[in-house]
Amino acid sequence: MGLFDFLGRAGVSPEAVRAEIWRLGVRHFGEPLQGALAELADPGLAPDRTALLRACVAKLRAA
Repeated sequence: MGLFDFLGRAGVSPEAVRAEIWRLGVRHFGEPLQGALAELADPGLAPDRTALLRACVAKLRAA
């Protein structure tokens, strides 16, 4: 299964992932992967936010 197949099943568009990676980089001073992992550690995350952050982590690790 490819990355975009996974993203489509999770309900997260590639455009949303790209935009969130950019925002993570801004919020976390150029470190979007570390930022996404830190934000995923928050136990109160909404399921849709969790799916988006996991998709971002997968995209960043694949790069």
